[in-house]
Amino acid sequence: MRPVVFHLEATDRAARAGTIGTPHGTIDTPAFMPVGTKGAVRALDGRDLAEVGTQIVLANTYHLMLRPGAEAVAARGGLHRFMAWDRPILTDSGGYQIFSLDPRVDESGAGFKSTYDGSAAHLTPEDAVRTQELLGPDIAMALDVCIGLPALKEAVVEAMERTLRWAERCRTVHRRQDQGLFGIVQGGSDADLRTESAERTAALDFDGYGIGGLSVGETPEDRRVALEAATRSLPVDKPRYVMGLGDTEGVLDAIERGADLFDCVWPTRLARHGRVLSAEGDFNIRRAEFATDDRPLSSSCGCSVCLTHTRAYLRHLLSVGEITALRLLSIHNLAYTLDLMAAARRAIGRQNWGTFRRSLVERRAAAEMRR
Repeated sequence: MRPVVFHLEATDRAARAGTIGTPHGTIDTPAFMPVGTKGAVRALDGRDLAEVGTQIVLANTYHLMLRPGAEAVAARGGLHRFMAWDRPILTDSGGYQIFSLDPRVDESGAGFKSTYDGSAAHLTPEDAVRTQELLGPDIAMALDVCIGLPALKEAVVEAMERTLRWAERCRTVHRRQDQGLFGIVQGGSDADLRTESAERTAALDFDGYGIGGLSVGETPEDRRVALEAATRSLPVDKPRYVMGLGDTEGVLDAIERGADLFDCVWPTRLARHGRVLSAEGDFNIRRAEFATDDRPLSSSCGCSVCLTHTRAYLRHLLSVGEITALRLLSIHNLAYTLDLMAAARRAIGRQNWGTFRRSLVERRAAAEMRR
């Protein structure tokens, strides 16, 4: 029995709803993972996350191997006990840091300067797997090479081929039987390369598949092309995880093409800057017009923030630098994003996906035009 098992429950064209079974519980898909890079989602704790319906969180291998160290986490019972989170956890492998921190990369791995003290840090595919085995998430990711787009085809091919070689090395050394391991599809915005990468990664028989190298500078249309090529070439009976995608329209595009799982800092990072997500359109709560607005953030949201606080109060908190605002806005934005996943799941189950998606996109676009 695999530690991570996907069950397909309903489809509506390519869009699909299912469940991902893990050692720490079942995830209903489509699903969104709040990002707890360093072992916590900024400004929130596990109770906040549970309250808004979070089923799985993401943490980051690169950051945790530097502080406090994978051995230190393992000595304290692994990430679940360390974070006081008894639901599923996925750890990214550090591949995104290959894009964002621009380390020295060769066939052996990536050489970084620590973001904390400048000391040298080296991450090989084998290191990434062993570190994640010590951290103990339900799902670990193979180490990949993520590059920015647009890029020369030669660079995209080189990154894709290295990712495939590293995937084999990760698959070879992974030993932990109670932990799933996902491979990662690369290939930029080239449909043929995405197809080839997906097929060759699938041949390695991972427990699931990440679709990486997106949200790194490509156009929405290029992203759609890449997603369609990748999902079409991946196994139907394994979960498909689009890495780093969290905006409403982008997520809907990906669900439309058969994706199951998402993560992004988008909801919580925007919240810390006063940006509110809603089905009625996104807006910045800092605007002067909200100083006397006694409405909730969203009339269609049932989160604790919308049930309790007004726009005027939340704007006040943010304008005076009260850190409570960061927590409350983060709770709302995550509640909105997770409610979006649940609504998408219901629409697919009712064979109403197309109508649901079109209605939401039109509603948000109309609100944007009125502002």
